[in-house]
Amino acid sequence: MAEAGTGFLEQLKSCIVWSWTYLWTVWFFIVLFLVYILRVPLKINDNLSTVSMFLNTLTPKFYVALTGTSSLISGLILIFEWWYFRKYGTSFIEQVSVSHLRPLLGGVDNNSSNNSNSSNGDSDSNRQSVSECKVWRNPLNLFRGAEYNRYTWVTGREPLTYYDMNLSAQDHQTFFTCDSDHLRPADAIMQKAWRERNPQARISAAHEALEINEIRSRVEVPLIASSTIWEIKLLPKCATAYILLAEEEATTIAEAEKLFKQALKAGDGCYRRSQQLQHHGSQYEAQHRRDTNVLVYIKRRLAMCARRLGRTREAVKMMRDLMKEFPLLSMFNIHENLLEALLELQAYADVQAVLAKYDDISLPKSATICYTAALLKARAVSDKFSPEAASRRGLSTAEMNAVEAIHRAVEFNPHVPKYLLEMKSLILPPEHILKRGDSEAIAYAFFHLAHWKRVEGALNLLHCTWEGTFRMIPYPLEKGHLFYPYPICTETADRELLPSFHEVSVYPKKELPFFILFTAGLCSFTAMLALLTHQFPELMGVFAKAMIDIFCSAEFRDWNCKSILMRVEEELEIPPAPQSQHFQT
Repeated sequence: MAEAGTGFLEQLKSCIVWSWTYLWTVWFFIVLFLVYILRVPLKINDNLSTVSMFLNTLTPKFYVALTGTSSLISGLILIFEWWYFRKYGTSFIEQVSVSHLRPLLGGVDNNSSNNSNSSNGDSDSNRQSVSECKVWRNPLNLFRGAEYNRYTWVTGREPLTYYDMNLSAQDHQTFFTCDSDHLRPADAIMQKAWRERNPQARISAAHEALEINEIRSRVEVPLIASSTIWEIKLLPKCATAYILLAEEEATTIAEAEKLFKQALKAGDGCYRRSQQLQHHGSQYEAQHRRDTNVLVYIKRRLAMCARRLGRTREAVKMMRDLMKEFPLLSMFNIHENLLEALLELQAYADVQAVLAKYDDISLPKSATICYTAALLKARAVSDKFSPEAASRRGLSTAEMNAVEAIHRAVEFNPHVPKYLLEMKSLILPPEHILKRGDSEAIAYAFFHLAHWKRVEGALNLLHCTWEGTFRMIPYPLEKGHLFYPYPICTETADRELLPSFHEVSVYPKKELPFFILFTAGLCSFTAMLALLTHQFPELMGVFAKAMIDIFCSAEFRDWNCKSILMRVEEELEIPPAPQSQHFQT
């Protein structure tokens, strides 16, 4: 019985919703008809007369208070709407209307079972949107102790957000821990250290893990029945403890490099031991996977230390060897580090060879790949490019290829040109980036701006052509040209990744919501009425009474501006203006 009653109520609710959705005009006329039929029993005319008499007795002070209060309330709503729009990128009133009122008026319910019957195209687009809004580890991230902390000491600002650091902690737990860490005391301590929020507590735990490895264990070995000796055995050092100290405690790149070299010795030994035992069970396989991640991370950071210290050729060799040794580990995006180092050496042929391998349609794109390809094509024509000459003779084939490459790069990430052209100030890049977002644009421009400046005329060509991309894609959220439509979630994710003192770049530029414009107009209009009522109380009072009489009178259908002015003149007892006489010819 309960199920039958529930089903009947659901059917009744659906019928009512359907009626309000499609037959609202009929309902409206029915209500008007009932009001007209019941006008005599309800005494509508008498009630209107009573209201008119009450309003005629009001003083101008009431109208001043009314308009002033309305202006104040609409102003507060305007301030709140503007703050909410600046912080969250949407209107609060529109969001509440869509979330709560739309289901009541027949909108789509997100929790309904009809969502399971959605089309394949919608599911594909949603899946693509989720993948586009995935947060990635920044392959060119800085060192937390030697670079981020030094920035904090100098400026007093925090360059990293809590959300960004929390993602880094999750990455460290994924790459540097496994289920068998409890078997080794040092690894058990480091497993807790990666979860620690306090930086000093993490550093203390790393030192504690290293101290445990310095303890020498004495193993009793029987030689003969009557005597024994003691063998001194040194436990293997903890590579992840050195990684943490190099990342967070070292105050210079040179100190970080020394600690990473010590981590390399310990990590290489663990990797060789686990490589021999990886086929003995799932536990050993997990250990080998963890030791592989640790070794790749250490070698990559050592190459980045060499790049920071000016040993660029050594860094390129280390990156190439690492990519040959571990070709399947693409999660670290080492090729982007290699591209940046090769550009520093101005080895453009090698850069083109790397792009030929990774700028493939089947591989995920990035701002580094797209803009580096555009830079190479712009380099061939930028030194002789002139917008005046191009407008007269047209673009050559090489210039057209360069412009198309720039348009392709700008479509992928439209935030980069403002940083390359120094229209927006740069900040330190975060440890995680959102592809096609402002965070990726900052990370790219921070390291590659010097490479664009080194190529003569490249920034001039970018300045003349990058805005033409937006004419090719008038509706980027609905349809793309060379890539998928631009994801709508980039602004929210970038606000969590980037510090609060940075103004997040938003694309496409959002127009002001209707309710902000409406409340702004309402606030201005009521403030003007309040000011006029305060300055001219008698005139505005008479004007209000005349308007009330006209709206409440039976001759409402015949009112016009002339009748309003005549009523005002009658109330103020203004004599009519003499009519001028004209001679007729």
